[in-house]
Amino acid sequence: MNGRELMALAQEARKHSYAPYSGFRVGAALLTKSGKVYLGCNIENAAYSATVCAERTAFFKAVSEGECEFEAIAIVGGKEGETAEFCSPCGVCRQVMAEFCAPDFRVLLGNEEHFEAYTLDMVLPFSFTGKDL
Repeated sequence: MNGRELMALAQEARKHSYAPYSGFRVGAALLTKSGKVYLGCNIENAAYSATVCAERTAFFKAVSEGECEFEAIAIVGGKEGETAEFCSPCGVCRQVMAEFCAPDFRVLLGNEEHFEAYTLDMVLPFSFTGKDL
């Protein structure tokens, strides 16, 4: 699956976002090494700490179904009715990625028309992993 196709799936996942408080909708499409794609969207809660990001939704869906080897993730987001040029994953999502992915895991940020590919090591330098324990 190419990057443009993965970004398009992330955009589709974004449509299911539940963001009544911030109005900031995010979608993620997580590609496994087996070729499956798991979609995720952000799900807000009035108690903000209970909110779950799109990236973690996709990872947790995949892991709960037995997938633990990942190739890439595409992330799109923005205020309702708009897609931001760049929607970067939060620190917690980056840490979840570090738990399951190699430093060369690809993180695609942007939109269907223009996106950039980064590695996990680029978006989370000096990560804390199980090797540090």
